[in-house]
Amino acid sequence: MLSSEGSVSSAENLLFNAILRPNRSLSKKGFRFLMGFILSIILISGLGFFLAGAWPVLGFLGLDVALIYFAFRFSYRSGGQYELIEMTENEMLVTRVNPWGQKTSFSFQPYWMQVSFEEQDEENALILSSHGRSVSLGRFLAPVERKELAGKLISVLNRIKQNSL
Repeated sequence: MLSSEGSVSSAENLLFNAILRPNRSLSKKGFRFLMGFILSIILISGLGFFLAGAWPVLGFLGLDVALIYFAFRFSYRSGGQYELIEMTENEMLVTRVNPWGQKTSFSFQPYWMQVSFEEQDEENALILSSHGRSVSLGRFLAPVERKELAGKLISVLNRIKQNSL
């Protein structure tokens, strides 16, 4: 999910500010509904196995429910990651936060920065590079969202370069 907004930092005006978050396919309410549905199907079919004398099947059905639950919990945990992009005339700061809250920051001088948008078949990549350093942005975004972000970044960088001439 791409959200951007303009605001003022303590020293300079932010020309670009965006928080990139992974897309979630199911809300918390939808997750509860899905788990309730799966649990009810498992209980109904498990009752049939139990009445037929195949009671050990209930354990395996319970294991299936537990695996589905933990797979979704792991997926929601990865949804806690994000990338923060802040750009002023003198600095572009990319802060990447992983699902466990660890931060990694990359700083670039916008005037020398290059935005590379590489398209291959249905996939694409957005790479920022300057002075031999590079960072890939929005790997968890949809290809259309990466393309939109690349267009916005190129536009802001071109404006910075024109203003400095």
